[in-house]
Amino acid sequence: MQEETRQTSQTDSDPGTDRQQQIVDMGSSVIHTQRGTIHTLTIIGQIEGHQILQPSVKTTKYEHVMPLLAAIEESDEIDGLLVLLNTVGGDIEAGLGIAELIASMRKPTVSLVLGGGHSIGVPLAVSAKRSFIAPSAAMTIHPVRLNGLVIGVSQTFNYFERIQERIIQFVIRNSSVKREDFTKMMLQTGELAADIGSVIYGEEAVRIGLIDEIGGLSQALNCLHEMIEQQRDSCSDPFDTERG
Repeated sequence: MQEETRQTSQTDSDPGTDRQQQIVDMGSSVIHTQRGTIHTLTIIGQIEGHQILQPSVKTTKYEHVMPLLAAIEESDEIDGLLVLLNTVGGDIEAGLGIAELIASMRKPTVSLVLGGGHSIGVPLAVSAKRSFIAPSAAMTIHPVRLNGLVIGVSQTFNYFERIQERIIQFVIRNSSVKREDFTKMMLQTGELAADIGSVIYGEEAVRIGLIDEIGGLSQALNCLHEMIEQQRDSCSDPFDTERG
């Protein structure tokens, strides 16, 4: 009897404890309400690529986020995805890969930029079906950078241009910003002390069409719930009323 009680205590877990552990392990949580079930994903710090960064650096690991997004898309229990962004950027291909996954999801998705959505964080911010930015949040737009050894030949610069074009195409495809405006900000001089590019804040990001709306958590959640309800209505059987 004691052995049976011990096994039961090991198998039965506290939902609150599981939720807290999920936040610690994956930077995400699942919110259950009467309006629907939302998975909240945080993209913070530096987006880690193929090399492991120092333990003192807060990172978002693509090998964690990518399968999580696939699981969210296929889950019958999750109705929508809320992406909370506060990132300095990071690995281009890892960040762009995550952005492509979010952009290709069928389920309702909403992004909210808090603090900063810099560098490769820009494509991540526009990857959702609807994007929000806090009034005080900032976004840095700059050309492609490369750390380490760079061979000074024309092929290297052509490679830079091709990567940069991939980013530009993704941003203009998933937002309302004009190509000339985005490129101009990316190549602007005199604004950043030791770099080329621009820093824009909430209202300006919305004004140029990069982000959809100014707002915070409540606005982002309300928008996501509305999108979930619209998707439910569109998926409902049009012959239900006739059969009733």
